[in-house]
Amino acid sequence: MVQGVRVSNNAEMADLILSAERHSELAELLDDEQRLQAEYPKVAEYLDMAVRLSGTGDVRADHAFDLRFIHYMTGGDDVSEDPYWEIVGPSVSGNEGRRLVNGGKPEGSPRLAFAQIILQAVYAYAVPSPETVQWISRFCDGGPVVELGAGRGYWAKQLARAGVIVNAYDSEPPDRAQNASFRRSAGQADVWHPVEDLEGFTARVSERPTDTVLFLCWPPGWGASMASSALASFEALGGERLVFVGQSKGGQTGDDAFFDRLAANWTLESVDRDHVSWWNSVDVAQAWVRA
Repeated sequence: MVQGVRVSNNAEMADLILSAERHSELAELLDDEQRLQAEYPKVAEYLDMAVRLSGTGDVRADHAFDLRFIHYMTGGDDVSEDPYWEIVGPSVSGNEGRRLVNGGKPEGSPRLAFAQIILQAVYAYAVPSPETVQWISRFCDGGPVVELGAGRGYWAKQLARAGVIVNAYDSEPPDRAQNASFRRSAGQADVWHPVEDLEGFTARVSERPTDTVLFLCWPPGWGASMASSALASFEALGGERLVFVGQSKGGQTGDDAFFDRLAANWTLESVDRDHVSWWNSVDVAQAWVRA
């Protein structure tokens, strides 16, 4: 068994009850370290490090998180179409009016922070809670979404599951190019939804410019011009509706020119009060319309 990690199916893990068959599958996987490393290296990496890091102080909650992490990271579509939320959802708690993935501890834990690094690389930087997906769907009101900087297309998949028409684009689609933020690895999907390169973006927006929603989820910050360039292109094509998920000006997402353009040309229409953030990188979900 991997460094003392166990698979339990009793009341201690009440938020996830495994079938006898699945319990046996996971027990066999954890008993074979070489197989685990070969088939699911990210899970092996987490389990190797987790026992060295302090948790939230709630042993039951930490063990339950580990079980969800192992189960959903190794189960594929057979166990869930939304594994990210299945893993982190039970670790969400309220803090000063915000919903945070913190394991019930305002300051989180080093163990949870390490899991965050892996989950963001496997799925997406921001957490697409079901409430936020529905909030975006309502804002779209039947109109299509184009997502730029879609990464693995995890948000696009959840939006499509909610009935939204969505096309995802990235300058480096992870299934066809080397993407530094979303590297390929055994045991994980390269993409969760079709992700195209940028060539089709202009044509897609031009089909229905006034009701197409531009979706920017954690566009790169630190001075990178991707967000402002995307918004300028969208405006030039006649786009009038935007959903932004990321940090405020001066944070890790978007450049100053992007936020300046928003302030000058756009009006904030809606903020998702139910949006879920990681406790150590609090972001927002905002809907904007062209002024």
